[in-house]
Amino acid sequence: MSGAVITGMIADMARWQGGARERLQAAALKRFAEQGFDGTTVAEIAETAGLTERTFFRYFADKREVIFQGQQEFERVFLAAIEEADGAGAPMAIVAKSLDAAALFFPDERRAWSRARQAVIDADPSLRERELLKLSSLAAAMSTALRARGIDVTAATLAAESGVAVFRVAFANWIAEVEHRSLAECLRAAFAELRALLPPA
Repeated sequence: MSGAVITGMIADMARWQGGARERLQAAALKRFAEQGFDGTTVAEIAETAGLTERTFFRYFADKREVIFQGQQEFERVFLAAIEEADGAGAPMAIVAKSLDAAALFFPDERRAWSRARQAVIDADPSLRERELLKLSSLAAAMSTALRARGIDVTAATLAAESGVAVFRVAFANWIAEVEHRSLAECLRAAFAELRALLPPA
């Protein structure tokens, strides 16, 4: 992804984000894109944002947390939808509800941020590993939530892992530079593709 594209994304982000935390996040992405994650210091991020290092550490434990802050809230969105789903529905129907909730967590206004963030992650092996661990943790938590509803462990695990796979594919499509569909549309399309892979009952 070119520097001009990243700069445009950050300009878009600035239009809907305005606080110190958001300025630091935008500044970090700009620096990460220009210098790489390892080549960027907290001091440089703070300077780019027009803030102090002390302010940076008020919001983030380290520069890695600029990328991964909000993981617990992200996971909670999925789990709350599973816990609140009506009745004793089929496991995949319940998981579909959690994906609908996730779509609301990522409105189109967050696409620029998500694209820029993913470009930084893709360029750094340690960040890619952290992202995979985040999704693995999500699948495990979803499986636990499904089992709490009385769903068999095998069915719960398969449904949770499938749901996370659908989310990964849909999210990658949503942040593609040529994509204009909402995340909800991308999720529905990916879910339909998954169903199409299964033979008729």
